[in-house]
Amino acid sequence: MSYNDLAAGMEAYAGVTASRQAYWEKTDESCARFFQSVLQRVMLSKSNPGAVAAISRRLRFKRILLQDSTIIKLPLRLFAAYSGVKNGHTAVCNARIQGIYDLLSGQFVRFSIDPYSKNDEAAALEIAVQPGDLVLRDRGYFRMSVIECHKRAGADSISRYKHPTVLYDPATGEKINLLELLTRRGSVDMRVGTGSERTVPIRLIAFPVSEETANVRRMRAKKEMNYPPSPDLLKLMAWTIFFTTITDPSKTFKEILSLYGLRWRIENVFKTWKSHFSFEKIHNVPEIQLHVLLNARLIMITLAYERLFLPLSEQLETPISLMKFMRCITQKPCVS
Repeated sequence: MSYNDLAAGMEAYAGVTASRQAYWEKTDESCARFFQSVLQRVMLSKSNPGAVAAISRRLRFKRILLQDSTIIKLPLRLFAAYSGVKNGHTAVCNARIQGIYDLLSGQFVRFSIDPYSKNDEAAALEIAVQPGDLVLRDRGYFRMSVIECHKRAGADSISRYKHPTVLYDPATGEKINLLELLTRRGSVDMRVGTGSERTVPIRLIAFPVSEETANVRRMRAKKEMNYPPSPDLLKLMAWTIFFTTITDPSKTFKEILSLYGLRWRIENVFKTWKSHFSFEKIHNVPEIQLHVLLNARLIMITLAYERLFLPLSEQLETPISLMKFMRCITQKPCVS
């Protein structure tokens, strides 16, 4: 939308008469900060935790923190500000949205729009944990030093296995061949040592999956990874493997899997942020106006999720797909 369109629209719908120059002058740093504060307020507002109510009563964790990110494509002219992927033939500008969501309270505790060069491993340090927290993160955030730090602060974590993490027998100090161990035993639930100093005992849990699930994982890995997956990695996809600092033996693999599955709540929201909303089609605008546009669009997406999708989902007998819902409202914006 141009400033001409903005001025005309505001006069038509709100009865406010101002020139395009006046709107241009208002689109400054304070305007960008205002939209950022609105987005933060929306993101931090409570949503309905719904199905996790039973979990919060059953577990002793004070917070269940889910950290995730998504990448949105931006116009190439913004490469210097946000970075991306560039080689001798092509260049793509991306930004990375990071969020930390507390499942039990139903609110975000941190949210940021960062350069693409700031990867998940670097963002792993940004969770300010408290005693009694449980942190659920994908393998992209896996850093043993961070897990150590969280454990010392009184917080537990569950992470997916990241290949090739070096494992040791904490009793003998001998290196463990995970693929050989799983092939021989079928499943494991044991303490292992990791890290260069081998001082952090951690619980390793692994159970086999169906051949169909394993093959789907392999096909996805071959399609999405930037390099060909190793034969050992492809074979390890026949198991679901977790690292956790939860040492209570009453927390079985089934319950660990159920806890980790709660990540889908935030993952689905993040997927909608990069799908069907055409961030890369934003026209040539100054960087400040771009920040306003990005934040305004994320506000709209978040409100559509919390105020439309969630209430609608609770009323329908047949589950509705979040991705299909978002695609529908973006393709047919006039439908009420």
